[in-house]
Amino acid sequence: MYTEMFKSFSEQTEKTLAPYVKFNKLFTKNVEDITELQLAAVRAYSDLGLSQLKAVGEVKDVQSLTAFNSQQLETLTKLSQQLMDDSNKFQSIAQEFKTDVEELVAENVKQATPTA
Repeated sequence: MYTEMFKSFSEQTEKTLAPYVKFNKLFTKNVEDITELQLAAVRAYSDLGLSQLKAVGEVKDVQSLTAFNSQQLETLTKLSQQLMDDSNKFQSIAQEFKTDVEELVAENVKQATPTA
């Protein structure tokens, strides 16, 4: 008797908590993806900054200063491209999360709405 009652309670609890579990998994994946993106961005920007520091350390005369200045346009182009790529990746992650959450909500509303 009690076994059947506990089994029924357990099944009801799992069914009730299933949407929360799905949302938590989606949220965790989203945070993981954003964290990986941020770490990669920090790594890329740090490498770029360090390479600039090394390059400016190599400036010893007017000729090397001219060479350094001519590389700045290339560096700025690279930086702006990296920023655009990171922005697009972030937007893609956010859009994917939004779509997944909307699907989850629609699925749960459909299950919760009684059919006429």
